Amino acid sequence: MKNGFNFSLVSLYITKYLTYILTNSYNMTDKMFMGASTKQGLDIANKSREIIRGLIGDDIKDLNPAERDIVERIVHSTADPEYAKLVHMSSDFVDVAMASLRNNETILTDINMVKYGITRYDGDVECYIKNEEVIKIAKEHQITRAAAAMRYAALNDFEGIVVSGNAPTAVFEAMDLYEKGEMNLKAIVGVPVGFVGAADSKEALRNSDIPNIIVEGPKGGTPIAVACVNSLIQHL
Repeated sequence: MKNGFNFSLVSLYITKYLTYILTNSYNMTDKMFMGASTKQGLDIANKSREIIRGLIGDDIKDLNPAERDIVERIVHSTADPEYAKLVHMSSDFVDVAMASLRNNETILTDINMVKYGITRYDGDVECYIKNEEVIKIAKEHQITRAAAAMRYAALNDFEGIVVSGNAPTAVFEAMDLYEKGEMNLKAIVGVPVGFVGAADSKEALRNSDIPNIIVEGPKGGTPIAVACVNSLIQHL
């Protein structure tokens, strides 16, 4: 002790503090995984990620970190490692989608269930499927409300990302509006599920020049769409 100052005690406290930090620290990407924020949640999330990487490591080894996070989160959300082989992203998807999200541009979803699953985004998340004008458009043109919602958004200055987890008609309509220069969309999360039109819509999107992510075949759905978007948001 010197001048009433106990260097040994201070050193002990510093050692304990550093030990605590090292023991309880996590990789930032792992901290963000599936939104876990407590130690117990992080422990579970990290164990899940360890298992997932053991199952799909070879399938995602050539992806960049953001792309890997998307696929890992999809597999985690579905408990289905096959998605690592079925998910395909255009080379520009992550960069374009992230730029749109950083600008707080609108996320337009096909159904409300997808909308409500997207969290912690500072911009607008919209779904117009129950909008009265959308219902009128659908009846007038005898198209699905999901497709009509894309037309309504295009007519009302939409700019941002289209996210479809359920309606292939929304994907087809958004692509058509984009190709006509009538919709200012930046990217499409096109992962509708089903046996009628879903696989065809995703294959058409994959072969387009629109930045996109798709799930090959009939698989897909709300959990896939939500997992993809929330993964991107957590990288902002």
